[in-house]
Amino acid sequence: MSALPVFSAFVNGKSIEAADAAFDLVNPQDGRVIGRISESGKAGVDLAVKAAAAAFAANRKQPTHQRLAWLKAAAGTLADHQKEIAALICEDVGKPIRIATGEVKRGVDFLEATAAALSQLGGETLPLDVTAPGTGHIGYVRHMPYGVVAGITPFNAPVNLLIQKVAPAIAAGNAIVVKPAPAATRTALRIAELFQAAGWPKDLFTVVTGDRESALALAAHDEVRAVSFTGGTVGGEALARAAGAKKFLSELGSNAANIVLADADVATAAKKIAAAAFEASGQQCISAQRILVARGSLDAFLDHFVTAAKALNVGDANDPKTDVGPMVTKAAAERVMGMCADALTKGARYALEPRRTEALVTPGILVDITPQARLWQEEVFGPVALVVPFDTVDDALRMANDSPFGLQGAVFTCDLAAVLRFADDFDVGALWVNEATRFRLDGYPFGGMKRSGVGREGVRYAIEEMSQLKFIGITV
Repeated sequence: MSALPVFSAFVNGKSIEAADAAFDLVNPQDGRVIGRISESGKAGVDLAVKAAAAAFAANRKQPTHQRLAWLKAAAGTLADHQKEIAALICEDVGKPIRIATGEVKRGVDFLEATAAALSQLGGETLPLDVTAPGTGHIGYVRHMPYGVVAGITPFNAPVNLLIQKVAPAIAAGNAIVVKPAPAATRTALRIAELFQAAGWPKDLFTVVTGDRESALALAAHDEVRAVSFTGGTVGGEALARAAGAKKFLSELGSNAANIVLADADVATAAKKIAAAAFEASGQQCISAQRILVARGSLDAFLDHFVTAAKALNVGDANDPKTDVGPMVTKAAAERVMGMCADALTKGARYALEPRRTEALVTPGILVDITPQARLWQEEVFGPVALVVPFDTVDDALRMANDSPFGLQGAVFTCDLAAVLRFADDFDVGALWVNEATRFRLDGYPFGGMKRSGVGREGVRYAIEEMSQLKFIGITV
């Protein structure tokens, strides 16, 4: 029997051999151990950051057309290896293969969009003579790189959330060190290999591996000038403390509210919200979790919602027809079922009971939920949604905002006045009207309010976040 492979950092243009490994990489579909993952730790992180700093110094004066060429080459090689990368996501994370394939295509599109945005990125001149002391002076503002930036990414979108950090960082002229979540490790390592083979300079994009220890070491490193993190709120706060006085971007937790007003098309709303709640096992930060429905529409909505949930294909992640595959681990599945049990003890009941087999959880819908239930207060990050009635728009807004989170929300209505009211008073970083909360496009500024994070992603916005402004004033 051959030894299991050990997955460790990609630095100095090659995979680093690890003396030991910290934990197993487990296929959630069948429980098979795929390999072992090493913990880079403080020493490994230091090696990667110093290599990235040297790469930044060597390439900081590269012209924009060269960075454009790197981004376009990356898009081309990722497109060429779409099937390979999608298969890694499916095996390591349990994401259904159809959805994983779409994620890789989205990564290709994001790289191309970043190149297009970079070609249009400019600074500005300032009218300094608006005050008397400014007469005889001119001034302009430039976007400057930070140097070495850190990207700390979650498991649930191993390509998309990696590329959403790497591409803007490189476009802005930085070098980047990425620490992926354990289940996203193989994908990140393979993409780093592919990008270097496509012509990226050595160590402009490096990868360290492990879990909490390596993430904290990376955020705290003195030569890391900015940190971009996607993940849970508790982890984000710990990383922010470790980072200290440096740029810290974060997309954190959510408990997405989807609101269905009395005039909405409940059949359409139910179908869209079901996909947003349950596809990919609900393991998205903007998966629909709290569904608030006008009381007069509640019964009709529930009928459509349960029907739509039952219509989703649950099972083998390798089947192109599958909508809901396994969760990332058995522990994650057990956590979701525990949150459901907590809600039941506090008076909730099932409209559709979820069933767990190992890491697989079928869609679950709860009603009669109380605000004391964990499902109301916390992020479930699984294929479970709750449905609650409301009487007035004021009630809907109060309930929607009754959360420490505010990432992305949704409202279904044909009433323009109601849309404008929610646009003003719903405390979320992004609001969709007549689309459910998991609908996302990469061209708009995406990020949260309250405990859902700081800063914005989205092609141009992410490039700007990965840059710092520098003013130059000249006496003429």
